[in-house]
Amino acid sequence: MGFSGVDLGEAGLRLAGWLDKGFHGEMHYMAKHAELRSKPELLHPGTVSVISVAMSYLAENPAEAWGVLDDPVKAYVSRYALGRDYHKVLRKRLKMLADRIEKECGGKEGRVFADSAPVMEVELAGNAGLGWRGKHTLLLNRQSGSFFFLGEIYTSLALASDAPHENHCGSCTKCIDVCPTGAIVAPYLLDARRCISYLTIEHHGAIPVEFRKAIGNRIYGCDDCQLVCPWNRFAKLSPESDFAVRNDLDRIDLVALSYWSEEEFNAKLEGSAIRRIGYERWLRNVAVALGNSPSSESVVSALKFRLSHAPELVREHVLWALAQHLR
Repeated sequence: MGFSGVDLGEAGLRLAGWLDKGFHGEMHYMAKHAELRSKPELLHPGTVSVISVAMSYLAENPAEAWGVLDDPVKAYVSRYALGRDYHKVLRKRLKMLADRIEKECGGKEGRVFADSAPVMEVELAGNAGLGWRGKHTLLLNRQSGSFFFLGEIYTSLALASDAPHENHCGSCTKCIDVCPTGAIVAPYLLDARRCISYLTIEHHGAIPVEFRKAIGNRIYGCDDCQLVCPWNRFAKLSPESDFAVRNDLDRIDLVALSYWSEEEFNAKLEGSAIRRIGYERWLRNVAVALGNSPSSESVVSALKFRLSHAPELVREHVLWALAQHLR
C-alpha cells in the first residue's frame, strides 16, 4: 500500500501521444475518458489523495509456465486469469477498507477502483512508491516483481505522499526481446495492436493472419515479458485462495477445450475474468492455437467438428487452422 496526491504531471500528455499513434487499437474507452484518467479530482470530485494497493495473484503450485508454453498440445492462460475474477476480489477488499476509513476518520469518504474505471493505475502506484514502470509498461517492484493486481481508493482524506521509486530496469531489454509479436516497440512504449493479450482479449474481430503463428498456444493473454523479467525472481505467492487454479486451466489440453459447448464455457468459467470475452472469441482463440499444434488425427477432428458448429468469425479461424494441417 502507498499514498500519493492527485497531480499526475505529464502522464496525460504521454497518454495523448500514445492515443495519437493509434496504439490503443479498438480500446476506444481509452480515448473517450482520457482527461478523467489524468485528473483523479475530476473522476471523483473531492479527491485529494489516492491510496494505491498491490495484491499478488500467483497461485500455489500451478503447472510451470514455460513448460506449458513449450507444449503445443496444451492451452496457455495468463497467470492472472487462472482463478477467480480479480475485479470482484479486489473491489470487495477495497470497499471494506474505504468503509473503515470513513468510519475512523470522521466521514472522509472514498471511491474504490479495481481496473473498473478510467484510472492511471501504474502512474498512481508509481507515485505512491509501490514500484516503477518497467520497459514492458507494467509496474515493477524490487521485492515482488510484477505478478500483482493494482487497486485504488480515491479519498477526500489528506494523506502524506510516499516517495516514488527509482527506475531499476537499467540496460536490460529481456522483455522487449522476448515479445513474440514485437509489441514493445520501444522501451516503455507498447503498441497494443500487436500485443497477444490485446489480440486474444480486447480485440473483437478476426486476429490478423500475420500474428497467428506467433500466438502459439496462448488462448487468453500472454506473460512472456513478465516471465523473463529478472525482478520476478522475487515474485510472491498469493495467500488469497480465490486465485487458486480452477478447471485445470494451467495445464488443460487444447483439443478438450475445443469441444466445450457454450453452456460448459459459461458454467466452468463462472466467476472468471475469462468469461468477459464470450464464447465466440474463446473459440476463435482456441482455433488459432490448434492451428499451431502438431498435426494429429484428434486435432484435425476437433477442428472439423467445430467447423460445422461455429459462427462465421470462428469458422474463418478454423479454416486457417485446418489449412496448417492439411497442406
